[in-house]
Amino acid sequence: MAGSVLLLVSASHFLNDMLQSIIPASLPLLKEENNLTFAEVGLITLVIQLTASLLQPVIGLSTDKRPMPMALPFGMMLSLIGLLFLAHSGTLSLILFSVALIGCGSAVFHPESARIAQEASGGRRGLAQAIFQVGGNGGAALGPIAAALIIIPYGQESIGWFAPAAALAALLLIRAARWSRRKAGTTKKMGPTGLVLTDQEKAFVFLILFVLMFSKQVYISSLSNFLIFFVMEKFCLDAASAQYVLFAFLAAGAAGTLLGGPITDRFGRRSVMLFSIVGTAPFALLIPYASLPLLILLVILAALIISSAFSAILVCALEAAPGRTGVVSGVFFGLSFGLGGIAAAFFGWLADIAGIREVFTLASYLPLLGLAALLLPKKAC
Repeated sequence: MAGSVLLLVSASHFLNDMLQSIIPASLPLLKEENNLTFAEVGLITLVIQLTASLLQPVIGLSTDKRPMPMALPFGMMLSLIGLLFLAHSGTLSLILFSVALIGCGSAVFHPESARIAQEASGGRRGLAQAIFQVGGNGGAALGPIAAALIIIPYGQESIGWFAPAAALAALLLIRAARWSRRKAGTTKKMGPTGLVLTDQEKAFVFLILFVLMFSKQVYISSLSNFLIFFVMEKFCLDAASAQYVLFAFLAAGAAGTLLGGPITDRFGRRSVMLFSIVGTAPFALLIPYASLPLLILLVILAALIISSAFSAILVCALEAAPGRTGVVSGVFFGLSFGLGGIAAAFFGWLADIAGIREVFTLASYLPLLGLAALLLPKKAC
């Protein structure tokens, strides 16, 4: 039963992140149909980042003290209502309200669903987190394709066509939440267990792990935002063709996340984290200078390797902060993602000044920040 519950939350993660990712993919359409300025488009992005990302640690802190599995379908219903509002919003204020609902739904989803994934791990935490995360990565990869095939051709109202996906996710989460409540009623409560470290050592480990996750999120966010523009400028591709290069990058990231789980369980977290840095850096540094076929191969390899450490980082963080699954999930899924988005916005500002090629070259050095993993105590992971 635990295995099926893990698949339920992974499938829900897929649907949740797909719905969230169609918002940025739909921004050009929203701008055109509602006569928005670039500043207003930036405000839409800021609202969904603040609600979906920065609220997660706060919600995680609350659910750590009092688990609320039935909040999961409630959060998904917020996203459903937000999609329906967004499909028919004709003013900036309504658009902002709609994306805020979608962002809040996502913020509710991640901490509690990550906790249920931990409960259903059966002791194989690395594999469980990989299965859970690959759902989100797969959904995020599919979102832009869904927007390109459905929303862009059929207009803003077609955003509402994705509401049934939110309803399906809510139904899946009701089953997962009921399982979690039954398990809580039959499981003997124990004190939190984790790494045998002092509080100061745990804080240091948590900080290093956050730096690792932040460096990966900034790199992935930067490529997600600028890869299309880079290949369009350097290789004179049209926007539709460039989308497939981005899809290859995101899909490889999802595959790397899935493969990283069993590899982590087999070879250890520290080894996987170090490999994800040493293995990614050469490919990342070559990407700005490669021909188009080689670039596609390099972005696939870079995404595959850098994403392999996500489950290792998260499991190690969970052991450094035992009993704090919600907070850890909120920080590593939410806050690091939000800060990564802010950093990507900085790179966008820099691109207006220095040019997209120069910024893309600068971004290729970001994986080297992961060398902070060398500072991790061997007994920590």
